[in-house]
Amino acid sequence: MNETILIVEDEEDILDLMEYTLSKEGYDVITCIDTTNVKDILDEDNVSLILMDRNLPSIEGTKFIRSIRTLGYNHPVIYVSAKDSSENILEGFEHGGDDYITKPFNIDELKARVKALIKRTSKTLDIMKFKDITYNSSNKVFYINSIEVKLTHLEHDLLLEFMKNENILLSREILLEKVWDDNLNKQAKTVNVAIKRLKERIDPDGSKNYIQAIRGEGYILC
Repeated sequence: MNETILIVEDEEDILDLMEYTLSKEGYDVITCIDTTNVKDILDEDNVSLILMDRNLPSIEGTKFIRSIRTLGYNHPVIYVSAKDSSENILEGFEHGGDDYITKPFNIDELKARVKALIKRTSKTLDIMKFKDITYNSSNKVFYINSIEVKLTHLEHDLLLEFMKNENILLSREILLEKVWDDNLNKQAKTVNVAIKRLKERIDPDGSKNYIQAIRGEGYILC
């Protein structure tokens, strides 16, 4: 599967140039002229890298990246900006940037920077998503609609196991083996009680029905 790059740039000629160049390099490229749909794209697509302009019509690029960082989005970011002073570049790194390219840029340099950053970060991207649930493995926190969910250690491990196996039926025996410590009493009813409590935490009114029970077989996150 090709790496996916999201470009956020409001100057069409620059946007077209970057899209054409990176597509020829074999990347899947998604383009935006502002930040309106960026979070939706990050939720729905497996984005490996964001190329972010700073002078955008809706919000300054570093402010936007800083805002989504607080929500658990840790996608690698390269700022591509005409703001080229030392202070501007330092500001970019201080506000969630992993690299910084100044305009006008050299195409070969852009390709090299993109390739290097993707190679460096492809194994460490630590965001998992399921519907409106986000898990940030760097701080081991779950969010629902960007709001942190307080879970016990057991509930955390249980929900994480479901997210690793979304749309896969997990028997009580498998859950006991994967989630429970060996020194705890391993009984099927233990799983039932733990899942009931977990569901109350993540879906208190029962409207979302994330985790469904399959009679006689187990549970599935779907």
